[in-house]
Order: sequence, then C-alpha cells, then structure tokens
Amino acid sequence: MKNERTFTLSIKERFHEIKVLFRSIPSVVVALFIVSVISMNLLANKTIFSREWIAIDGGILVSWISFLSMDIVTMRFGPKAGNRLSILATLINLLACLMFYIASIIPTSDDFSAFNSVLGGTWFILLSSTIAFIASALLNNFLNWTIGKLFKKKGGFEFVARTYISTFISQFFDNLIFAMLTFMLFAPIFWDGFSWSFIQCLTCSITGAILELVCEIIFSPIGYKLVRKWEKEGVGKEYLELVEKNKNAKTASINKVEE
Repeated sequence: MKNERTFTLSIKERFHEIKVLFRSIPSVVVALFIVSVISMNLLANKTIFSREWIAIDGGILVSWISFLSMDIVTMRFGPKAGNRLSILATLINLLACLMFYIASIIPTSDDFSAFNSVLGGTWFILLSSTIAFIASALLNNFLNWTIGKLFKKKGGFEFVARTYISTFISQFFDNLIFAMLTFMLFAPIFWDGFSWSFIQCLTCSITGAILELVCEIIFSPIGYKLVRKWEKEGVGKEYLELVEKNKNAKTASINKVEE
C-alpha cells in the first residue's frame, strides 16, 4: 500500500511538472515549434530537388526551426523538457494529420484531387516521419545537454558546440531513419516496387543534414540571444526550482530507504 501511494504521488508530481513546464516556456517558441513540425509533415510530400544519388523534400525548409527550438528549450529547461515538448508536438501533428485526412475524403462538387492528395498524405510517410522525428528529437536533446555539461563556462563557443554537433548528428539520423523506412521498407511494397538503395539513403541523409545545419548556423545567433535573455530575465524559474525540489525529495527518499 505504501509503495502504491508513493507511485501515485510520483505520477501527480510528474503531471504537475508538465503543467508548470508548458506555462513556463514562452508561447511563441512552443507555437513556432509545433507549426514547424506540422509543416515538415506536409512539405515532406513535395520533392524540391531530385537526382539518382540525392533527393530533397520540402521539409528541409522548416526542419531547422524545429531543431533550433529544441536546442534553446533544452539549454534553458533541460533535456526532459525538450523531450516533453517534442512528444506534445508529435501528438498535435498526428491530430492535425487526422483532421487533414478527414477533410481530404469529404466529397465536393469541385475537383480538389491535387489538394486532397497533399492533405491526405500517405500513411507510411506519416509513420516513417513520426518515428524518425521522435528518435532524432530524443537524440538531439540528449546530445545537446551532454555536450553542454562538458563546458564549465557558458558562452558563444559552448552554444555553437551544443547546437551544431547535436543538430548535425540528429538531423542525419532523422533523414536516415525516414529514408530507410519509407524507401527501403514501405515503398517497394506500396509504391509498385519503387525503392532506394542504402547508398542513396545514406547520401541523401548526409546531404540533407549538411543543408539543415547550414540553415541553423545562419539563424543560430537568434537562438543564442534568446537563451541568454531567458537566463537574464529568469524565464522558467518556477519550473527549474520545481524540478530541483522534486529531485532533492527523490534523493532524500532513496537515502531513507537505504538506511
């Protein structure tokens, strides 16, 4: 009974943390992040450049926004906060896709076949992009936080190392997981035998990661100034203090049990 009560309180504390987190992160950043995730899903249906050894879809235009948003949230609020925000964005994206699909199958008197095909999307592309995004988001937030702990002094170099390294590696795996699932696993079955080789997936993943990194490098000064402003103004102080309080309480509880 005692263990059950402790577990229930732990769940309540966790939900309370989440509530405090989402009222602590500036709403503009949350909104921009969620919109970029939804836009990536829609733009992934359009190929903007294609050759035998490379293909780039429209998602590259906004993917850097998602990763830059995750970076600045992780830097200020921690990797757990970045993960929670990523999961929220994924759930909202799936809900949006459901609404888009319902809208695409509603019969109309006019010809909206092209529009409906974009809204409706392809189920295995959505599945692949969702798996790839969640995996790369968790990896990005972990790498960003871990690299940051290697620096004793915060500054421009620390920000560059954290964002650029974590972004390139996680973007590469995002592209690779998506390409392998879509073009090596699902496409040969559901797209009349169309497929990519592993070399094509690898080449496209590296090229895409480089292009996405370039985009983040261009706009990263905005992220750097924003993080420093949050620190100066104490943005998220309530959440950070709550996390520290819960952490100390958990440590004290463990020590008491061990005694």
